[in-house]
Amino acid sequence: MSPVFGHGRLRLYLLKLLEESPRHGYEVIRLLQDRFLGVYSPSPGTIYPRLARLEEEGLVTHEVVEGKKVFSITDKGRAELNARLDELDDLEQEISASVRDIAREVKEDVRDTVKSLRDELTRMAKDVRTGAHEDARQRRDQQKADLKRIKEQQKRQSMEHATHWQDEGERFSREWRRIWSEVWATLGGPPENRAELDAELGELLADFVAQVRQEASNSRLTRETVEQVRGALDEASDRIRDTLR
Repeated sequence: MSPVFGHGRLRLYLLKLLEESPRHGYEVIRLLQDRFLGVYSPSPGTIYPRLARLEEEGLVTHEVVEGKKVFSITDKGRAELNARLDELDDLEQEISASVRDIAREVKEDVRDTVKSLRDELTRMAKDVRTGAHEDARQRRDQQKADLKRIKEQQKRQSMEHATHWQDEGERFSREWRRIWSEVWATLGGPPENRAELDAELGELLADFVAQVRQEASNSRLTRETVEQVRGALDEASDRIRDTLR
């Protein structure tokens, strides 16, 4: 127990707290903790037996509120408190002095802690600066390497897409020529203006292939979309064959 509370002093202070307002036991404990800045924290085993003894002597009484015992001072308790006002005044002064001492010690501890922390941070900053330039250079080199790798990957994908659509165009041209060969064979040979029709058809085919390539260059291609386009081209080929027959 704090040396502020000598023999009978805690009993007197409990009467003072209850004279201010009815309180339950844990509220009394919290008030004492706050008064002594958390340094002095009486246990329930210290407070509750003393409250029970004060009640046995008729100095306090209690009632149960929401399951908690709320203690109040009695007229007899006020009489004892009034009889010991000088002693209570001395006790208040001693408590104030103790609190000032505690505050001073806490302030000194905080100052020492802050100084130690500042010294430690200064040492850490020196260590960090030593390797900071090297770390920065390594990060820059890594970023350059990553950027170069990304550009090479994009270039490779673009070339792959261009090659793919060139192959698709050539495949479609071969398929177109095969369809016309079958059509002319079915009709007994090409008409007199075959060359003119072939030229016109070739222009249509070239325009179609150019349009497909333009759409492909403006789109974000994936394996799934390429397969869908392949299916669309096959379907268009079948419909053209059926129309010409």
